[in-house]
Amino acid sequence: MDTTIDPAISVRQLNKRFGALHVLKDIDLDVMPGEVLGIIGPSGSGKSTLIRCMNMLEAPSSGTLSFKGRPVGRRFRSAAGDIGTGELRRRVGMVFQHFNLFPHLTVLQNVTKGPVVVLKQSAAEAEATAMALLAEVGLESKRDEYPAHLSGGQKQRVAIARALAMKPDVLLLDEVTSALDPELVGEVLNVIRRLAENGMTMVLVTHEMAFAADTASRLIFMEAGRIAETGSPDEVLHNPKSERLRSFLSRFHA
Repeated sequence: MDTTIDPAISVRQLNKRFGALHVLKDIDLDVMPGEVLGIIGPSGSGKSTLIRCMNMLEAPSSGTLSFKGRPVGRRFRSAAGDIGTGELRRRVGMVFQHFNLFPHLTVLQNVTKGPVVVLKQSAAEAEATAMALLAEVGLESKRDEYPAHLSGGQKQRVAIARALAMKPDVLLLDEVTSALDPELVGEVLNVIRRLAENGMTMVLVTHEMAFAADTASRLIFMEAGRIAETGSPDEVLHNPKSERLRSFLSRFHA
């Protein structure tokens, strides 16, 4: 009996260019179900571009992307043998650095819109799911507030609830604490930590090294568009192999 488990996401020889700028260079990477993969590295190393390619918000210039063993096509709709970008984005959720909430919708409407429009849930079903998720992130009392009346940490927790309402298989998180005041970071990290404990497959770009050490099951260090080092958090953060990674980490221990 074949017990092989397909990676949740697999990229092979992935390259991304913006004009003459070669941002990602021959990336090979598997994200396994239930894994929390942390991506660290200096600004401009390609971290955010990589995870945006993982749900085709950015189309790779070359290379292949697979989701649960199915190749990802370039069309919105799935075709025989492949998965379209529409289905991929539904099943691989994204939480952005700057929240990207709809300012004209209430908290509840932000969380229910996707399930009603995309998943064709009834309004009652979508609202029940949304309220359960808002309770999980501690914001059920804010259901009728508009984003302008929320703190940054509250906005980010709503953004996470909105992504989870789509019932994704994988959650991508792009520097989700970098736009927050320091005192608000903890409330967002606590939500992500609980998701990790519950087995959610996640890929998170972060500069929070202590959080990465505590939450990620594996880390990759990116440098100049390549994966320079990979390993357990303990290996990467406490036994770096390269001088470049040692230099990068030294900034967090000053």
